[in-house]
Amino acid sequence: MERDKKAPQELLPSVKQYAHVPAADTFHTSARASFQSSRGTLKGYFLAGKSMVWWPIGASLFASNIGSGHFIGLAGTGAASGLAVGSFEFNAMFILLLLGWIFVPVYMSSGVFTMPEYLRKRFGGQRVRVYLACLALLLSVLTKISVDMYAGALFIQESLQWNLYVAIVSLLAITALYTVAGGLSAVIYTDALQTFVMVVGAFVLMILSFQRVSWDELHIRYPQAIPNTTLANPNTTCGFPREDAFHIFRDPINSDLPWPGMIFGITISSIWYWCTDQVIVQRALAAKSISHAKGGTIFAGFLKTLPMFLIVLPGMISRVLFPNEVACATKETCLEVCGSEVGCSNTAFPRLVLDVMPQGARGLMLAVMLSALMSSLTSIFNSSSTIFTIDIWRRIRPRASETELMICGRVFILVMVGISVLWIPIIQAAQGGRLFDYIQSITSYLSPPICAVFILAVAWSRINEKGAFAALMVGLVVGMVRMVLDFVYSAPSCGEEDTRPGIVADVHYLYFGIILFGISFIVTIVVSLLTKPIPEKYLVRLTWLTRHSNLERVDLAISDIKLQNKEENTPMRGEDEEEGYNKEESKPPIGRRVVDWLCGTGKQDKSDGLTEEQRKELMKKMTDIKETRKETIILNIAAILLMCCSIFFWAFFG
Repeated sequence: MERDKKAPQELLPSVKQYAHVPAADTFHTSARASFQSSRGTLKGYFLAGKSMVWWPIGASLFASNIGSGHFIGLAGTGAASGLAVGSFEFNAMFILLLLGWIFVPVYMSSGVFTMPEYLRKRFGGQRVRVYLACLALLLSVLTKISVDMYAGALFIQESLQWNLYVAIVSLLAITALYTVAGGLSAVIYTDALQTFVMVVGAFVLMILSFQRVSWDELHIRYPQAIPNTTLANPNTTCGFPREDAFHIFRDPINSDLPWPGMIFGITISSIWYWCTDQVIVQRALAAKSISHAKGGTIFAGFLKTLPMFLIVLPGMISRVLFPNEVACATKETCLEVCGSEVGCSNTAFPRLVLDVMPQGARGLMLAVMLSALMSSLTSIFNSSSTIFTIDIWRRIRPRASETELMICGRVFILVMVGISVLWIPIIQAAQGGRLFDYIQSITSYLSPPICAVFILAVAWSRINEKGAFAALMVGLVVGMVRMVLDFVYSAPSCGEEDTRPGIVADVHYLYFGIILFGISFIVTIVVSLLTKPIPEKYLVRLTWLTRHSNLERVDLAISDIKLQNKEENTPMRGEDEEEGYNKEESKPPIGRRVVDWLCGTGKQDKSDGLTEEQRKELMKKMTDIKETRKETIILNIAAILLMCCSIFFWAFFG
């Protein structure tokens, strides 16, 4: 059969398309499908993924965002500098509405299931797609694997008093055993329960913490939570809490979290995370309709009010209860307490768990958080291996055998683990040892170009592939330069002279994110205007203005590949082989075999079991973004209430 006769199937999610999805997404979808239809059939697998209602979508969005690293990072920053870090959560309430009202309608109408797939359809070619794969691997090392290992090791270190690196090695060994014994699917299926117990445990911990230090007492005792080393030395202010600890809006020049950065800089990073990251967007795309997708984002937005009370404020209470440990002010003291010279604020949440929680509940909380850490690591390992093997290595060696690809994927995991372990000391030293600030600084250096490209891709049809790729490359170079400088010139300890370059010392990472976004935004527009536009026939339902169009779209990527192969007169590889359409092959592509093995579909018929009419009907359902007038009114009222709620918290804590 000719390729163009299969064009309607292009809008159906192929197994290979899901090979690019992080493993957590693949198996959450598989788990949902297993309760509704046979997970061994493609029809049951994919239809279940498009039948989710608003409340599990919202809960999944929240659970995907909140993890053990989040607990440690938010509580630690709250202990070190006060409640301003909670504004990251309040900001997300607005950005989730952008996801539901701006981005998801375009993603749904375009019929895509992954973000690389959207960019391939929007721009054509593979350069942008491969770049995002490489960046995903980089961010996995810098902000996920290393951070998760560090967070888990802190729990082990605090509870068992082990050396940090002994704890890391133990965590990796247990993770490997856990993965082999239970299987990745078993790990993912328990994620929802683990997250629920974590939230319940955090709620109990919050109540017990406020029983020890009430809200009124916190305002009095937090400013007095000064370590003994500072009290013994009247000539230093190191270890003193910030005077603006109970305010979100802080000085724009000299504060740790300047208010313009907290409004605009956070917004840029949040749009990248909530509106373009596959882990998040995949859950919204699983909705049975656009109304349920919007309802899910609203529900998740209301849930985002919880971290300030469940994590940040208990972190501040931890400093009140353990000022000498959590707020240590000298290198010698901090090194003795937690093994880090720059500070021990990241131990705030573990110490609170060990001291405040009852013994039985304390063990359960530690077990659940470590279990969640291990399941998160296995998911990241599998996802990163898949991305590297399919999106990168297979493009370097298109004729690589199955054995080579499988070995390559496993070796790459070992390489990532090794790099992540070596990166741990940098995490300890970066941003004064505050884990959450470290994560936000990395995203401020690397995510703004992606944010700019996605915003322009959705908003303006004139943007083309050359403009997007140029902006991503320029943004990568500029962001990497700042990131390297940030690590080379570490922040001085309290009382030391700041000898860092001005771009590092005087430009806050949130301000830098704003600058980098502006540069990427301008480069995208200028290069696009100087080069040929993409014909409108390729952009139907791929932009905000064309999302309701009834015209038939020509697939830009497929057209390019056809033209290229016609000119070269060579067998078609790449897209067709990659998506499993090459009927000449005796074996399906590696991506399909991996997913078949994990999902139990390998022994099923390779066809999707749908007739042409059923396929068209499914495609129509997948791309339908219409909603009734009643749904529109209810959702808009709920969105307004969510915005009012967020504004109230900004004003109350401001």
